[in-house]
Amino acid sequence: MDRREDKERTSLQKEVLKIAEDVGFSHTALSDKKTWHTMKEVRDMCAADKCNAYGNSWTCPPACGTIEECQARMMEYDWGVLVQTTQELEDSMDYEGMMEGESTQKEHFSEFLKRLREKGVDVLALSSGGCRICRKCSYPDSPCRFPEKALSSMEGYGLLVSQVCKDNNLGYYYGKDTVTYTGMMLVKE
Repeated sequence: MDRREDKERTSLQKEVLKIAEDVGFSHTALSDKKTWHTMKEVRDMCAADKCNAYGNSWTCPPACGTIEECQARMMEYDWGVLVQTTQELEDSMDYEGMMEGESTQKEHFSEFLKRLREKGVDVLALSSGGCRICRKCSYPDSPCRFPEKALSSMEGYGLLVSQVCKDNNLGYYYGKDTVTYTGMMLVKE
Protein backbone atom coordinates (compact mmCIF):
# COMPACT_ATOMS: atom_id res chain seq x y z
CA MET A 1 0.00 0.00 0.00
CA ASP A 2 1.44 3.38 -0.95
CA ARG A 3 1.35 6.46 1.31
CA ARG A 4 -1.67 7.96 -0.47
CA GLU A 5 -3.72 4.77 0.10
CA ASP A 6 -2.56 4.66 3.74
CA LYS A 7 -3.62 8.30 4.22
CA GLU A 8 -7.04 7.60 2.67
CA ARG A 9 -7.54 4.57 4.88
CA THR A 10 -6.60 6.54 7.96
CA SER A 11 -9.05 9.22 6.85
CA LEU A 12 -11.87 6.67 6.45
CA GLN A 13 -11.06 5.11 9.81
CA LYS A 14 -11.15 8.54 11.45
CA GLU A 15 -14.45 9.33 9.72
CA VAL A 16 -16.04 6.03 10.83
CA LEU A 17 -14.83 6.50 14.42
CA LYS A 18 -16.21 10.06 14.41
CA ILE A 19 -19.61 8.80 13.25
CA ALA A 20 -19.57 6.21 16.06
CA GLU A 21 -18.73 8.92 18.58
CA ASP A 22 -21.46 11.21 17.23
CA VAL A 23 -24.03 8.39 17.49
CA GLY A 24 -23.26 8.21 21.22
CA PHE A 25 -21.45 4.95 21.96
CA SER A 26 -19.65 4.83 25.30
CA HIS A 27 -16.48 3.27 23.88
CA THR A 28 -15.04 2.63 20.41
CA ALA A 29 -11.88 1.08 18.99
CA LEU A 30 -10.51 0.04 15.64
CA SER A 31 -10.44 -3.72 15.17
CA ASP A 32 -7.70 -5.53 13.27
CA LYS A 33 -8.95 -8.37 11.06
CA LYS A 34 -6.12 -10.55 12.42
CA THR A 35 -8.11 -10.70 15.68
CA TRP A 36 -11.31 -12.12 14.17
CA HIS A 37 -11.17 -15.83 14.98
CA THR A 38 -14.27 -17.98 14.97
CA MET A 39 -14.39 -20.57 17.72
CA LYS A 40 -16.33 -23.82 17.85
CA GLU A 41 -16.73 -23.33 21.62
CA VAL A 42 -18.63 -20.08 21.08
CA ARG A 43 -20.87 -21.73 18.52
CA ASP A 44 -21.45 -24.56 21.02
CA MET A 45 -22.68 -21.94 23.51
CA CYS A 46 -25.15 -20.79 20.85
CA ALA A 47 -26.30 -24.37 20.38
CA ALA A 48 -27.18 -24.52 24.10
CA ASP A 49 -29.98 -22.11 23.02
CA LYS A 50 -30.34 -20.03 26.17
CA CYS A 51 -31.74 -17.16 24.09
CA ASN A 52 -34.22 -19.34 22.15
CA ALA A 53 -32.81 -18.18 18.79
CA TYR A 54 -30.66 -21.16 17.76
CA GLY A 55 -32.38 -22.80 14.80
CA ASN A 56 -35.16 -20.20 14.98
CA SER A 57 -33.69 -17.18 13.18
CA TRP A 58 -32.12 -16.34 9.83
CA THR A 59 -29.40 -14.35 11.61
CA CYS A 60 -28.40 -16.99 14.16
CA PRO A 61 -26.80 -20.40 13.81
CA PRO A 62 -27.16 -22.56 11.91
CA ALA A 63 -28.88 -20.28 9.34
CA CYS A 64 -26.16 -17.58 9.44
CA GLY A 65 -23.64 -20.15 8.18
CA THR A 66 -21.02 -22.48 9.55
CA ILE A 67 -18.18 -20.96 11.53
CA GLU A 68 -15.97 -21.56 8.47
CA GLU A 69 -18.42 -19.64 6.27
CA CYS A 70 -18.66 -16.84 8.83
CA GLN A 71 -14.86 -16.65 9.08
CA ALA A 72 -14.55 -16.48 5.28
CA ARG A 73 -17.25 -13.78 5.09
CA MET A 74 -15.47 -11.67 7.72
CA MET A 75 -12.12 -12.00 5.91
CA GLU A 76 -13.64 -10.20 2.91
CA TYR A 77 -13.45 -7.01 5.03
CA ASP A 78 -10.34 -4.96 5.74
CA TRP A 79 -10.80 -3.69 9.30
CA GLY A 80 -13.51 -3.07 11.84
CA VAL A 81 -14.79 -0.79 14.55
CA LEU A 82 -15.87 -2.14 17.93
CA VAL A 83 -18.66 -0.10 19.50
CA GLN A 84 -19.96 -0.37 23.05
CA THR A 85 -22.67 1.01 25.26
CA THR A 86 -22.03 0.81 29.00
CA GLN A 87 -25.05 1.16 31.25
CA GLU A 88 -24.85 2.02 34.94
CA LEU A 89 -27.05 -0.25 37.07
CA GLU A 90 -28.65 0.34 40.46
CA ASP A 91 -27.29 -3.06 41.51
CA SER A 92 -26.35 -6.39 39.92
CA MET A 93 -30.03 -7.40 39.73
CA ASP A 94 -31.21 -4.25 37.90
CA TYR A 95 -32.93 -6.01 34.99
CA GLU A 96 -34.66 -2.81 33.86
CA GLY A 97 -31.29 -1.06 33.63
CA MET A 98 -29.83 -3.97 31.67
CA MET A 99 -32.71 -3.83 29.18
CA GLU A 100 -32.30 -0.05 28.89
CA GLY A 101 -28.62 -0.53 28.04
CA GLU A 102 -29.43 -3.19 25.46
CA SER A 103 -32.07 -0.96 23.88
CA THR A 104 -29.66 2.00 23.76
CA GLN A 105 -26.96 -0.15 22.13
CA LYS A 106 -29.41 -1.44 19.51
CA GLU A 107 -30.64 2.11 18.74
CA HIS A 108 -27.07 3.42 18.45
CA PHE A 109 -26.00 0.43 16.34
CA SER A 110 -28.93 0.86 13.96
CA GLU A 111 -28.20 4.58 13.57
CA PHE A 112 -24.48 3.89 13.07
CA LEU A 113 -25.25 1.35 10.34
CA LYS A 114 -27.68 3.77 8.65
CA ARG A 115 -25.13 6.60 8.60
CA LEU A 116 -22.36 4.36 7.25
CA ARG A 117 -24.60 3.06 4.47
CA GLU A 118 -25.70 6.61 3.62
CA LYS A 119 -22.00 7.46 3.14
CA GLY A 120 -21.60 4.42 0.88
CA VAL A 121 -19.36 2.50 3.29
CA ASP A 122 -19.46 -1.27 2.61
CA VAL A 123 -19.98 -2.93 6.01
CA LEU A 124 -20.81 -6.23 7.64
CA ALA A 125 -22.67 -5.39 10.84
CA LEU A 126 -22.31 -7.78 13.79
CA SER A 127 -24.50 -6.67 16.65
CA SER A 128 -24.72 -7.48 20.32
CA GLY A 129 -27.35 -10.16 20.61
CA GLY A 130 -29.57 -11.57 17.95
CA CYS A 131 -31.93 -9.87 15.55
CA ARG A 132 -35.17 -8.67 17.13
CA ILE A 133 -36.80 -6.88 14.20
CA CYS A 134 -39.71 -9.30 13.89
CA ARG A 135 -41.78 -10.64 16.77
CA LYS A 136 -41.39 -14.09 15.17
CA CYS A 137 -38.74 -14.78 12.55
CA SER A 138 -39.90 -16.35 9.28
CA TYR A 139 -37.12 -18.95 9.52
CA PRO A 140 -37.16 -21.58 8.05
CA ASP A 141 -40.55 -21.40 6.30
CA SER A 142 -40.04 -18.29 4.18
CA PRO A 143 -37.29 -15.77 3.37
CA CYS A 144 -36.24 -13.07 5.81
CA ARG A 145 -38.74 -10.19 5.71
CA PHE A 146 -36.08 -7.49 6.21
CA PRO A 147 -32.72 -8.78 4.92
CA GLU A 148 -31.34 -5.23 4.65
CA LYS A 149 -32.02 -4.62 8.36
CA ALA A 150 -31.43 -8.08 9.84
CA LEU A 151 -28.31 -8.38 11.99
CA SER A 152 -26.28 -11.36 13.11
CA SER A 153 -24.42 -11.18 16.39
CA MET A 154 -20.70 -11.41 17.03
CA GLU A 155 -21.34 -14.60 19.00
CA GLY A 156 -23.49 -16.06 16.22
CA TYR A 157 -20.47 -15.65 13.95
CA GLY A 158 -18.40 -17.58 16.50
CA LEU A 159 -16.47 -14.66 17.98
CA LEU A 160 -15.62 -14.59 21.68
CA VAL A 161 -16.47 -10.93 22.31
CA SER A 162 -14.26 -10.47 25.37
CA GLN A 163 -11.25 -11.83 23.44
CA VAL A 164 -11.87 -9.62 20.40
CA CYS A 165 -12.06 -6.61 22.74
CA LYS A 166 -8.86 -7.62 24.54
CA ASP A 167 -7.01 -8.26 21.27
CA ASN A 168 -7.94 -4.75 20.11
CA ASN A 169 -7.08 -2.96 23.37
CA LEU A 170 -10.68 -2.22 24.30
CA GLY A 171 -12.13 -2.84 27.73
CA TYR A 172 -14.91 -5.32 28.27
CA TYR A 173 -15.72 -4.87 31.96
CA TYR A 174 -16.14 -1.34 33.27
CA GLY A 175 -16.78 -1.93 36.94
CA LYS A 176 -19.29 -3.09 39.49
CA ASP A 177 -22.94 -2.40 38.72
CA THR A 178 -22.40 -1.83 35.01
CA VAL A 179 -23.28 -3.84 31.94
CA THR A 180 -21.65 -3.36 28.54
CA TYR A 181 -23.01 -4.35 25.13
CA THR A 182 -20.55 -4.74 22.24
CA GLY A 183 -21.03 -4.80 18.48
CA MET A 184 -18.67 -4.51 15.53
CA MET A 185 -18.84 -3.05 12.04
CA LEU A 186 -16.47 -4.66 9.56
CA VAL A 187 -15.43 -2.29 6.78
CA LYS A 188 -14.42 -3.06 3.20
CA GLU A 189 -12.29 -0.44 1.53
